[in-house]
Amino acid sequence: MADLEQRNNPYNVTQASRIYFLPNLMTAGNLLCGFGAVIRCIQARLITDAGEYAQLHSQIPSKDLYTQAVWLILAAVVFDSLDGRLARLGGRTSLFGAEFDSLADVVSFGVAPALMVFFLILAPHGEYPWFRELGWFIAFIYLLCGAVRLARFNVITNPLLHRAEAESNKDFVGLPIPAAAGTVASLVLLLLNLAENAHDLRQLTLALPVLLVLVAVLMVSTVRYPSFKQINWETKTRIRTLILVLIVAGVAIKLQEVAFFFLFLAYITYGLFAYYRRGVRHAQMRALRRKVVKMRQDNPPVTSE
Repeated sequence: MADLEQRNNPYNVTQASRIYFLPNLMTAGNLLCGFGAVIRCIQARLITDAGEYAQLHSQIPSKDLYTQAVWLILAAVVFDSLDGRLARLGGRTSLFGAEFDSLADVVSFGVAPALMVFFLILAPHGEYPWFRELGWFIAFIYLLCGAVRLARFNVITNPLLHRAEAESNKDFVGLPIPAAAGTVASLVLLLLNLAENAHDLRQLTLALPVLLVLVAVLMVSTVRYPSFKQINWETKTRIRTLILVLIVAGVAIKLQEVAFFFLFLAYITYGLFAYYRRGVRHAQMRALRRKVVKMRQDNPPVTSE
């Protein structure tokens, strides 16, 4: 009974600092993947630049190292989705776990994608010399917005924060940083696949810094995105729905270089479309209220004497 009371009080010292094994193991896996992605990006850049390191490791193409970095970031997305779900399913959430998760996310979904795009596209080279002054700043803007997004998330999910009933839904405010990192990483994977098939990427690579800025802005925006926290995996479904999901999963696995990017892009587009629809509905409601007020002013009620 005493243990239950402590769990219901997240600011109890013992409860706040609890380290639950499975959720924090997933967070540690997230951090490991992010650190591995950073190492792979650095190694790929060193191989690209002429030098002793490149001569010693020339048997590993830089493209393969960037590809490994992409898969490590996507694996970190999986670990990040598992840690929170395991904590909620087992009733093992704690303030320590939330802070640990945010610190791991900064590395895996902030530093790693920023370094990847900087080393692969934005780093100074002869093809685009103007990136020399701009590249590091674009990568930093992404990292900064990601850190701000995580800090804001920690604040608005604080157990002591008083929320209005309308704000109690489970949607994310702003693009989640794992989705932002997954979008950037999956586009890099798509570009690397096109490069392997001898496509000219000089124009396509310019989409990466543009995408980096776009997802950075969306992370600190008020656009709402579904969190999928309320999905009940034991819910019954129709057989055709199950078959459709299996077909989509099979296509995604078969065309992974293309499918992952369009899945993340669809998630971003859905949030923007829903945000636009809500804005239109609110504008219509405001216009209707103004019309009703004007009608009442023009036709005041007649009172009998």
